[in-house]
Amino acid sequence: MIRDPQTLEALLDAVNRFVRERLVPAEALVAETDEIPDDIVREMKELGLFGLTVPEEYGGLGLTMEEEVMVMLAMGQTSPCFRSLFGTTVGIGSQGILFDGTEAQKKKYLPLLATGELIASFALTEPDTGSDAASLRTSAIREGDHYIVNGTKRFITNAPHAGIFTLMARTNPEDKGAGGVSAFIVEANTPGITIGLKDRKMGQRGAHTADVIFENCRVPASQLIGDREGQGFKTAMKVLEKGRIHIAAICVGVAERMQRDALHYAIERKQFGQPIAEFQLVQAMLADSQAEIYAARCMVIDAARQRDEGRNVATEASCCKLFASEMCGRVADRAVQIFGGAGYVSDYGIERFYRDVRLFRLYEGTTQIQQIVIARNLVREAMR
Repeated sequence: MIRDPQTLEALLDAVNRFVRERLVPAEALVAETDEIPDDIVREMKELGLFGLTVPEEYGGLGLTMEEEVMVMLAMGQTSPCFRSLFGTTVGIGSQGILFDGTEAQKKKYLPLLATGELIASFALTEPDTGSDAASLRTSAIREGDHYIVNGTKRFITNAPHAGIFTLMARTNPEDKGAGGVSAFIVEANTPGITIGLKDRKMGQRGAHTADVIFENCRVPASQLIGDREGQGFKTAMKVLEKGRIHIAAICVGVAERMQRDALHYAIERKQFGQPIAEFQLVQAMLADSQAEIYAARCMVIDAARQRDEGRNVATEASCCKLFASEMCGRVADRAVQIFGGAGYVSDYGIERFYRDVRLFRLYEGTTQIQQIVIARNLVREAMR
């Protein structure tokens, strides 16, 4: 649902210009240094990118899902590391507070998240708990007016920069399943928190992940999201459902960028006295990529519109994440093939994108988890 086309068009124009003039020229520097320059981070905050989904009453832009998708399609035209810096705040880092937090929690944290003064991280994954999120071991035991938190979280995006963590921890040791999990807002400067070394990843340099270790960390009971125990897994699933549409939109945007680069290269590169774009087997790869990009784009926009209408889009969100992330990988592979030997060396950005997009099929629920979610939902619906 697009509320005001003119306002959205102005925002998209600003984002597209920022991507074109500031982010694309900085891609190589970020890949080399593994850091996003401070001036670019400041401009992201000024542009309002950290507050895209925070409601206007808390200082954000309050975008609908469809509007958010349109902005992510624009952000996908550059290295995905830039989106990652504010993406956790816009999505999984803040939405748990927005969906299930108390009014006091919303008033305290959402305005700071909207301006980028605070960066949020989502602390769910653990060393032995990835896809099986309900079996997490990090504990939060009530002791008076505090919870004592112990455990380790792994691969936490933006952990080195986070001001707060949306933490999932087990408050009921007797309940080994999802019902024993609660959600907390934990400030990063709380004693007992240690951030591990930055992970050395295959791609997405400039987007940092690290372990977060909690050792007898005393978290005030007032930081329990919604002031209710046992709701953490439900909160996480609601957050991830929305996040899957968000990530699918980024996949489409990045695929569009890779397709455009491959097309331009095919037009300029000559073999046997003519541009390789005139060879039918190269044309077939371009055509297959374009068809898949179009299909994924339609899926993402449709799911976003359905969500804005208040429909249950759990299945559609997983379909989007599954198809768009797999599509993005196929487009990357074809693009490298079109570039030939040039696509295998770092002089060309397509080699970097090839590594960057591999992550899309893993986080926010692997492809296999999406398959399980879709199938289970289909069976459940058919048996009603």
